[in-house]
Amino acid sequence: ILPFASVNQILLLLLVLTVCAILYNKVHNVPSSLKNETVDLESPEEMEEEIPIVICAAAGRMGAAIAAISSIYSNSEANLLFYVVGLKNSIPHIRKWIENSKLKEIKYKIVEFNPMVLKGKIRQDASRPELLQPLNFVRFYLPLLIQKHEKVIYLDDDVIVQGDIQELYETKLAPGHAAAFSDDCDLPSTHEMVRSVGMQNTYMGFLDYRKQAIRDLGISPSTCSFNPGVIVANMTEWKHQRITKQLEKWMQRNVEENLYSSTLGGGVATSPMLIVFYGKHSTINPMWHIRHLGWSPDTRYSEHFLQDAKLLHWNGRYKPWDYPSVHTDLWENWFIPDPSGKFKLTRPES
Repeated sequence: ILPFASVNQILLLLLVLTVCAILYNKVHNVPSSLKNETVDLESPEEMEEEIPIVICAAAGRMGAAIAAISSIYSNSEANLLFYVVGLKNSIPHIRKWIENSKLKEIKYKIVEFNPMVLKGKIRQDASRPELLQPLNFVRFYLPLLIQKHEKVIYLDDDVIVQGDIQELYETKLAPGHAAAFSDDCDLPSTHEMVRSVGMQNTYMGFLDYRKQAIRDLGISPSTCSFNPGVIVANMTEWKHQRITKQLEKWMQRNVEENLYSSTLGGGVATSPMLIVFYGKHSTINPMWHIRHLGWSPDTRYSEHFLQDAKLLHWNGRYKPWDYPSVHTDLWENWFIPDPSGKFKLTRPES
């Protein structure tokens, strides 16, 4: 029989060994949840948020979309995805132009727009028939064309971008707002241009205030308008607020009641948006939408001012691929000739 002291020593030794074993395991053992785990690091491009940009490519002015895409792609390192929207008969042309030029490097999807969705919603107006082209209304149907993105940029085709489009994409939209636009009164530098060519920059210039339906809206005719040629849109809010349905409602009412027309400010696509987004839109940095370059062939901005602009928009009749027009050199810097030879610039010498 072991003496009592020996039993105590053996128990103490066992206790010490147990403690040592526990400490060893804590220091050296890898948790089972981390065993054999490998970290799958994505490439920087995959981790970077994709920026979707919607641009229409219309027959007869397809070079506009090409110049816009070229300028955006050349001035940004961001992960861009272009949605190029066209009608069925023009899609082969735009695809060939992209694939047979330096734009073959871009990431893009061709989307066909079905003009049948507009049946019964457009009032025929002979004064400016170009404003009734189906692709003018693509901006009304963004959630139907773009499925997987929360935030989307829409651009008219008659723009060029001189800044990094990621800046525009990072525009903050206030809670409950489905879109951001440029207000027509936002930039003092453009006010002289607006006055000199007699442009409208209020709701009075777009809606017929002689009609009861317009007066019933309770919108002051002196309210500053906005231009929907550059849009940053939140698709979740757009769908939640049923923006497309609201726009279609006002299109149908115009067919029945002639509430606005292209003889007013800016055509038939702007007016429904002014109504639907009244008091419910965020604003874009004014330098991201310098417009009116196509309003007059005789009125020009200063070159210094245009150099600082992030985006230039030739809204109006005088387009930079036609003649006469102004500041065409800034646009032509980004134009890529049509490999098929179908689209040609109109210049004085030609």
